[in-house]
Amino acid sequence: MQASDVETASNWGQVLAFALVGSIGFIVDAGLLTLLSQKFGLGLYVSRLFSFTCATLVTWLINRVYTFRHLTRGGAVHYSEYLRYVVVQVTAAFANLAVFVLVIEQFPATADYPVLPLAVGAVFGMVINFLGARYWVYPAAEAEL
Repeated sequence: MQASDVETASNWGQVLAFALVGSIGFIVDAGLLTLLSQKFGLGLYVSRLFSFTCATLVTWLINRVYTFRHLTRGGAVHYSEYLRYVVVQVTAAFANLAVFVLVIEQFPATADYPVLPLAVGAVFGMVINFLGARYWVYPAAEAEL
């Protein structure tokens, strides 16, 4: 196996781990969104804000401990790392929520099935989150993969 093969396998492993963690986040997000909006009667956007916030916390914890564990400097959270993480999360959150709202506004029937616009928004958010984490929050990833 050549060095480039190892790098490619490592890159795919990181993408797959990130996607798995994102899937867990999606389940948390979708579950809370459905529970809060349909079972407790909270407004759709308030429910979405709460579910997204919880899912973000869950995915950050798992990604930090699992996906990017070799880049977290012994497990200690460094101020600059956390600041970059927050910027990436806020950027992805705005994109995710904007897409969620846009889909509902353009296709009102999706409000009855909020998991559909949630999925579309989640894809946009995942791309931004992965690229931000991979190339900015953990810049050493380039040297180690």
